[in-house]
Amino acid sequence: MEAEKILTKAKMPFCPGCGHIVNTRSITKALQDLGYGTKDVVMVSDIGCSGLVDPLFASHTIHGLHGRSPALGVGVALGLNNSKKKVIVIQGDGGATIGLQHILEASRRNIDLTLVVFNNLLFGMTGGQVSGLSTNHFKDYKQSADNAEPYDIVSLAHKAGAAFSIRVNDMKHFNEVLKEAIGTPGFSLVEMTSLCTSYSMKKMSEFQYYTVDEERLVNDRRIGFTRVRKTKSLFKNIDGLSAQFPSNYKNRIGVVIAGSAGGGVQSAAVMLAQAGMLAGLHVSMKGEYPITVGTGFSVAEVILSKEKIHFTGLEKPNVMLVVTDDGWNKVSARVSEEATVFVDAKIRVNHSSKTRDFVKVAGKKGAALSAVSHWLKESGIFPVEALEKVVENHKYAEALLSAIRSAERL
Repeated sequence: MEAEKILTKAKMPFCPGCGHIVNTRSITKALQDLGYGTKDVVMVSDIGCSGLVDPLFASHTIHGLHGRSPALGVGVALGLNNSKKKVIVIQGDGGATIGLQHILEASRRNIDLTLVVFNNLLFGMTGGQVSGLSTNHFKDYKQSADNAEPYDIVSLAHKAGAAFSIRVNDMKHFNEVLKEAIGTPGFSLVEMTSLCTSYSMKKMSEFQYYTVDEERLVNDRRIGFTRVRKTKSLFKNIDGLSAQFPSNYKNRIGVVIAGSAGGGVQSAAVMLAQAGMLAGLHVSMKGEYPITVGTGFSVAEVILSKEKIHFTGLEKPNVMLVVTDDGWNKVSARVSEEATVFVDAKIRVNHSSKTRDFVKVAGKKGAALSAVSHWLKESGIFPVEALEKVVENHKYAEALLSAIRSAERL
């Protein structure tokens, strides 16, 4: 029987020739060879080029802050406490430098997870600056003024207590080394060579690395764990929101709100979610926007459901409210024939969507909330008064109520 594919068919997001491509394929191959399925693995990624791997896995994925992925991995592993599941943390040499203490702590506690460091000796996403793992040879090549000795992450992890740590430079050995590391109970660290063709050499033969290669450093230790204590639930003394408005909706509906940064998209989504709670529905909300924050797209997803929400993913939205070109460019590929789509009248689309003058009646900052209000009135999921109730005590209540009521002019 063929092993379950952990690697999706998504296009690799890396530059041509990037070593991260080989490294990513090697990790998934090792997991499959060991018999892990998509539901047996949690992939935790970091900021940086290595953090682009998220869409490549069909398994559970978590994306962390720069250098913090090992800390997230520790939390997941302790929460799982299941030897049949595997936590894989991926970060670059930049992230490993920034979050070094997290690596040492995971090593010291010997938490049952595998950390794979993609070391291309530089910060690839910000222009090729040297990192704390950059070798002296590489710093000479880059004419760097940094004359400090590099960290030996493999040795540091071993001395801190890691069960297994190793550096591997030869791609022919990636698979076997990864299988050994993943199969080792406790904390294992694999530092893998990864050539950056944009800011480094062009060929592996030019990529001089550490002299120590594939020396296995092993500590025979018990796996770290956390004692389970029975405590009172943090939610026990918190009163939930009581339903103040009627809703006869019996199913689950997913709403995407899309616009531009600074246009109130995230706020509109939060208010829709809160209004849904006041209508007695279960809700979830999450947002997406680029690292630039102040420019580009802003997208939010809200799920409204009569039943409890056990999965917050929204692959096929039922409703899409789009108020700017930035938003449309980001979410247009997610439009399906079954979706109800509202777009601002100024957006040119090749789709049978419903056009409305959201920006004209509510302005750039109120368009998203106006779109939410208009959809509520048209769909009848619950009264728009629930949305008004949410904003009535807001410091910008007057402007928000104006945006909500602007939908009456559409």
